Amino acid sequence: MGKFAVADAALSKIWVCKKCKARNKAGAEKCRKCGSKYLRPKRKDTRVKK
Repeated sequence: MGKFAVADAALSKIWVCKKCKARNKAGAEKCRKCGSKYLRPKRKDTRVKK
């Protein structure tokens, strides 16, 4: 995880739509932008380019 605990807590409350990649609140049943029901939690690890 990151340096800042407050930022990590805020990121854990975000869900991302698999269809349009929009950010949604944690309790969302469907995407706010496209209406898709396929949501995933935001990644908590950092990804490094190779």
